[in-house]
Amino acid sequence: MTHKTLFISDLHLSAAHPETTAIFFRFLNEADEHTDAIYILGDLVESWIGDDDNDPFCTAFKQALKTLSDRGIPLYFQHGNRDFLMGKQFSQDTGCTLLPEEHKINLYGTPVLLMHGDTLCTTDVAYLRARRFAYSKILRFLYLSLPLSLRRRIAEHFRNVSKKHTSTAPKMILDVTQSAVEATMKKHGVLHLIHGHTHQPATHTFSLNEKTATRHVLAAWHDGGEVLSWDETGQITVYKLKG
Repeated sequence: MTHKTLFISDLHLSAAHPETTAIFFRFLNEADEHTDAIYILGDLVESWIGDDDNDPFCTAFKQALKTLSDRGIPLYFQHGNRDFLMGKQFSQDTGCTLLPEEHKINLYGTPVLLMHGDTLCTTDVAYLRARRFAYSKILRFLYLSLPLSLRRRIAEHFRNVSKKHTSTAPKMILDVTQSAVEATMKKHGVLHLIHGHTHQPATHTFSLNEKTATRHVLAAWHDGGEVLSWDETGQITVYKLKG
């Protein structure tokens, strides 16, 4: 059977949506010895208030990841805007390897760039300004020093702010800009990019350095799961996971 590598993003798991979590757990359980790796490209959860969160939901999905990594299937995680506080303890608890926000891999001989994708949305000035503020090391330290109960209330507030922004902002500015895509791909010397964030799944083909380039956008898991599979022959397949 052909070996493959799997890519997912924007699951937005939460205790409020157990059906999505159940699909994710089944996806992990069904990964077999022909799965060379699973890459999670951000927004695995709806929000993350710190690696010390002892909520039963957090404990359950961390254990599910750990069970898979203990089976010898490599797990890689790239931060999204919802879970950028996942840190070293999360990595130890789950067996996930944490990746930088721009990560180039050699995928069966093909250079591929992996990103969450939010930094490519360069026309969403308000979001990028808020992102720089939230990613401040000082602010992170102060936030993680607060009691869990207070962190939960703060996280809920900013989730509501984010939802309002995405529901009222023009759809155009919530998508990536082609110039940012091309500049980032040129920087890493790749013709293939996989990312999430925009919730606008598609495969885009364009010319880059007089060669054909592709940008694969992963789907959000709002209506069931979706997985991009890239196998050792170079075949790319996108398939749905039913509830």
